[in-house]
Amino acid sequence: MKIIIDTDPGQDDALTILLALASPEIDLLGITTVAGNVPLTRTTENALKTLDLAGRPDIPVHAGADRPLLRPGVTATHVHGRTGFEGVDLPAPSRPPTPGHAVDFIIRSVMENPPGTVTLCTIGPLTNIALALGREPRLRERIGQIVMMGCAFSEVGNITAAAEFNVYVDPHAAEMVFASGVPLVVFPLDVTHQLHTSAARLARIAAIPNRIGPVVAAWLRFEKRFEATKYGTDGGPLHDPNTVIWLLKPDLYRGRQVNVQIETGSPLTMGMSVVDWWGISSANRNALFMREVDVDGVYDLLIERLARF
Repeated sequence: MKIIIDTDPGQDDALTILLALASPEIDLLGITTVAGNVPLTRTTENALKTLDLAGRPDIPVHAGADRPLLRPGVTATHVHGRTGFEGVDLPAPSRPPTPGHAVDFIIRSVMENPPGTVTLCTIGPLTNIALALGREPRLRERIGQIVMMGCAFSEVGNITAAAEFNVYVDPHAAEMVFASGVPLVVFPLDVTHQLHTSAARLARIAAIPNRIGPVVAAWLRFEKRFEATKYGTDGGPLHDPNTVIWLLKPDLYRGRQVNVQIETGSPLTMGMSVVDWWGISSANRNALFMREVDVDGVYDLLIERLARF
């Protein structure tokens, strides 16, 4: 399957890229970066570092939007650290980003491939995707699906009391994507908060006998320190990798088709995901919204794939 990963690395974003690279079922056409966890220069540098770590300098990395559509930028350096890659000191990237804007790359890749054959895995704010949809309306009929980490229902918010981070950073972009008609598969906090990165699970990852396992474990130990303190646990949620893991083994998850709308008018609930789980309205069911996950199955698959490096 052909995919593009649109991302704001971030440690768990890097893990998502590594999982895609370790999986022969996936043809990673390229990586597009967006401002989010850290500013755009950092997210782009981190994507390049991840590919160097994996020994894959052939994968293009296109820098994209450096700010949200309408609002000031917000970062998550309080979670990911100043660089987004705290926890491991990786060498500087071996190359610059690929020439050309991320939005142009997304449009060209989707339009040059047969309709329905390119999946977008979005694990950051949706700014690049909204810009691409606005610039080339035919993408609505040609994108196979958008598999995203974002939103929340019962788990409410992780950056405000009402909003999940990726949606909150650019709620207007998220609003456009959810109204686009493109098939959407959503991995919200409801799923990710079940995937506790316990000390025992991180020890399993660290014990993988290659160069990748110890790096991933160190990344996650740093990233999850904030959430461990927040939740009073020995780890934190595993967010972004669910997108690629679902592509590899969808039966690890369960959800239902629902209507999702994004709040953009209220200062109090800006970026809130309004999920019609019970079908109360007659609104179009625009997303497959996941709520359940086989936790052990996810970690077993993650470790098996990382061991392939």
